[in-house]
Amino acid sequence: MKISREDVVRVAELANLELTPAEVDTYQTQLDQILGYVDKLTEVDVSKVEPMSQVVFSGEAAAAHPELREDVLRPCDCAGAVLAQAPESAKPFFRVPRVIER
Repeated sequence: MKISREDVVRVAELANLELTPAEVDTYQTQLDQILGYVDKLTEVDVSKVEPMSQVVFSGEAAAAHPELREDVLRPCDCAGAVLAQAPESAKPFFRVPRVIER
């Protein structure tokens, strides 16, 4: 197997999941199958496949696609107003309850 039991347990710990031994075995098998399938993709000959590219609209077509507008940096001075509405803040951060105990 490509994925060891320890790998599954470690990922579960990082995700803060408590898995039973049966679940560890199930996920180990499933993850191994996924990686086996991904390994098969390396066998595919893609030497004659043209690289994909992003379609860029121009002229009138560009107006119909506002999601492709030019990315323009604009100043935003709203942090103070947003932090003022927070129950607790210490500029420039929000104070939140601890959610990770480890």
